[in-house]
Amino acid sequence: MKIRKLLFVTKFEELCYDALNSLLALRGAALDHVIFLNVIERDKVAMKRGSGYLKEEEVKLKETANIRFIDWAENLFELGMEVGAYIEVSSLIPEILKVVGKETPDLIVIGRSHKGTLEQLYAGSDVMELVRRTDVPVLVFKHMMEDNIVPEKLFERPLFATNWSETGIKTIEYIKGMKEIIGELHVMHVVKDTALKSQDTHEVQKVRKAERKRLDDLCDELEDAGINARPHVYVGDPQKEIEKAAKEYQASMIILGSSDKAAILERWMGSISKNIADNAIFPCLLIPGDKKL
Repeated sequence: MKIRKLLFVTKFEELCYDALNSLLALRGAALDHVIFLNVIERDKVAMKRGSGYLKEEEVKLKETANIRFIDWAENLFELGMEVGAYIEVSSLIPEILKVVGKETPDLIVIGRSHKGTLEQLYAGSDVMELVRRTDVPVLVFKHMMEDNIVPEKLFERPLFATNWSETGIKTIEYIKGMKEIIGELHVMHVVKDTALKSQDTHEVQKVRKAERKRLDDLCDELEDAGINARPHVYVGDPQKEIEKAAKEYQASMIILGSSDKAAILERWMGSISKNIADNAIFPCLLIPGDKKL
């Protein structure tokens, strides 16, 4: 799958032009169209003034966003790219889904969820709500250091964590669409401790070798597609091991298939993709499963 159109959802404080600029490597994977979206959430505008919703505040915020988008668009026009923009007073996720329906992007870029733990418990993570309600891949962009330095080469060393699900197969095809811009892909699978029930060392090694063989075969498939891929088997808690591997191999992002758990179960118990998307320091590319009709 080629990435031709990107939806860039920004509130400006976190995702500015430097973040967008780091994504322009995708031009090497066919990107030629960027859609900007700024959603002004009405309840937050009201809270700024302390009493009620103020029309003049909306106008000021919309004009400020428009000025920023015009400046960004001029830079992209010089690169020969198409640009579109939406500035709406609405709720974040419904507005993103509305624009997705109109524009059919190949990738959505959004900042991490800033809801608190209690708010996420009852209302859910913005990121995971979006992933549950769309089949478009979502890149949760993050500045990887406290001083907000943007990772310059976002696709240089991605880490793909696979659990061999159907969503994982879809993720592999999406990764192949980025073969022109991926430097080196690290592919890992985490074997849970519970899978190693036997105390026999031979049996434990048998499990490890079987998983390594599957990873070797997958890396061969990716190599045939033109991607330099390296396999890794880890054992333990999947979330901890994925983050550990990302640090060990200095990953530029983590790629995951999204959880298939029901929304309410995920909200109360969490999921690997949700926890990494919300809490890890690494940018995270989430590939949703196909939605059931």
